[in-house]
Amino acid sequence: MTVPPTEHATAQPGAIPPPGCPAHIGDGPGGATRLFGPAAETDPMGLYEELRAAHGPVAPVLLDGDVRAWLVLGYLENRDVASRPTQFSRDPRVWHGWRSGEIDAATSPLVPMIGWRPDCVCADGEEHQRLRGAVTAGLGQFDHRGLRRLITRFAHELIDTFCESGEAELVEQFAEHLPMLTLTHLLGMSDEAAPKLVHAARDLFKATETSLASNAYVLECLEQLVAEKHSRPGQDIASALLAHPAGLNDEEVQHHLRLILLAGYETTANLMANVLRMVVTDPRFRGSLAGGQMTLPEAVEQVLWDEPPLMVCPGRWANGDTTLGGQQIKAGDMLLLGLAAGNVDKTIRPTADTPVHHNRAHLSFSAGTHECPGQDIGRIIADAGIDILLTRLPDVALSVPEESLSWRSSTWARHLTALPVEFAPRPPQADDLPAPLPAPPARSGGSPAMAPPPVADATVGGPAPRVSWLTRVRRFLGWG
Repeated sequence: MTVPPTEHATAQPGAIPPPGCPAHIGDGPGGATRLFGPAAETDPMGLYEELRAAHGPVAPVLLDGDVRAWLVLGYLENRDVASRPTQFSRDPRVWHGWRSGEIDAATSPLVPMIGWRPDCVCADGEEHQRLRGAVTAGLGQFDHRGLRRLITRFAHELIDTFCESGEAELVEQFAEHLPMLTLTHLLGMSDEAAPKLVHAARDLFKATETSLASNAYVLECLEQLVAEKHSRPGQDIASALLAHPAGLNDEEVQHHLRLILLAGYETTANLMANVLRMVVTDPRFRGSLAGGQMTLPEAVEQVLWDEPPLMVCPGRWANGDTTLGGQQIKAGDMLLLGLAAGNVDKTIRPTADTPVHHNRAHLSFSAGTHECPGQDIGRIIADAGIDILLTRLPDVALSVPEESLSWRSSTWARHLTALPVEFAPRPPQADDLPAPLPAPPARSGGSPAMAPPPVADATVGGPAPRVSWLTRVRRFLGWG
């Protein structure tokens, strides 16, 4: 990888650059900027703008361990990279860092994010089409009305755990758990597995010293699920992948389940937390919802523009020498899609305060042939879950000063750590919900029917009472 000249980041002798000056950002070898550490964690969006000012739409950066990469900041450049798979491969084995020893594949916390896996994210061409076709079919089998019914039940049960107290912490008690409960159920896993998977998924995205262990735990759970679904298939994604004509082997099924679980959970949990924060902190945002100027699905799109749940997407690897955004990209170089930076690129969005809630042209789910195939399910979880919360608790309000809210940032994402709220206490009401619809009959030939899984059949081993599940979750989280 070539590193651009650092004259943008060089101060005159004896001069001390002011805070925010691009001279501050060349803090790594060769003038490249670290996407980890205090600066990246404190204000990642500010860092992106400093990089843009210093280098233009493509900037040299360093990942954990000073691993070299290019961060694509421009909106058009992001779409260009995402739309040219022959030039910019998704197969990380193209990267020269494996051969040069730039990374230790056995110990680096980057491996769960940039390492090769037998899934459609790491494939190009016909192999990508084969694998993605199976994933799309597995996700597409769920009727949206049935999916909303499933989310409704889980959302009410979560709200019932805190509605009587008159206070809650919406990140931990709601936004982090509703997506995982929904996704584990759709995959065919036990609902009781969700709480532990929440913690493993969050840790994996942090790229910490325990990320490899968390990744191993997730894979172990999914390996067990695949083995169980061979003998007891059901109305779920795991069974659909095993039965798909593409002929995925067990390892491919396992890694695609991992992909769906982690990507779907991370983006949806962050999206929900970001929307809920806007609801309880921005009177104009809440007023637009209450007054009908903005629907909840439109509010979700506005937040997807302003605060993408995944800020940086790994990764692409150059198949040959090329030029991008004025930078000389060499064969084997790693590129990172700067989704958050691209969304605020003044080339396509001159003013950040212009409403864009009616527009889905953002980069939050990437673009091109690898655009997220499960984005509509994520939207439904966020939309339905937040709608139920605001219907049940219409007077929900932030219970701490807004300036006390804090975030935890990694190279890839920025997480709201907590969202404490208060409201008038209300009684539980999940027991008053109608019973779930029965499961449709299986298709001939053993393939799962194109319909949502029955809510009552919550475990791999057979039906489990809802109250028992709720009790298990509450005890695990220490809520009662």
